[in-house]
Amino acid sequence: MGKSANNIANTVKKALEGVINDLGYRLWDVEYVKEASDYFLRFTIDSDEGITIEDCEKVHRTIDPMLDELDPIEDAYHLEVSSPGVEREIRTDFHLEFCQGEKVEAKLFAPFEGSKSYVGTLDGFDENTVTVGGVAIPRDKISKINTVFEF
Repeated sequence: MGKSANNIANTVKKALEGVINDLGYRLWDVEYVKEASDYFLRFTIDSDEGITIEDCEKVHRTIDPMLDELDPIEDAYHLEVSSPGVEREIRTDFHLEFCQGEKVEAKLFAPFEGSKSYVGTLDGFDENTVTVGGVAIPRDKISKINTVFEF
């Protein structure tokens, strides 16, 4: 990989977020990852009405030629467009803001105050902590946060 994966994802996000918004969707995330020997550029889109396969196809058809023109990636890659799902991963401040008040699970690298996992309402966050169920957890201890959907 020439440029870093984060740089590629950020470049692509900045270039195409407005286009995706104009189509009526919210850009939830962009990731550029290598899995086995293949590279994937993954766009995750969302809307208040939910996302269908047709929505994903519409965004894919719109951004594919734009990506060819932008040409941010040297290697061959697969373009994927999907929805975040009901148990979505929370990775950014935008995600934290959007999901405040929702039930989440924070998994930690190591136990903090006796637990390695916290489930509760996402109460808030700042640059150093994320508060779940009234517990302010240092961000550097969190390995993953997801929304929790109760079936």
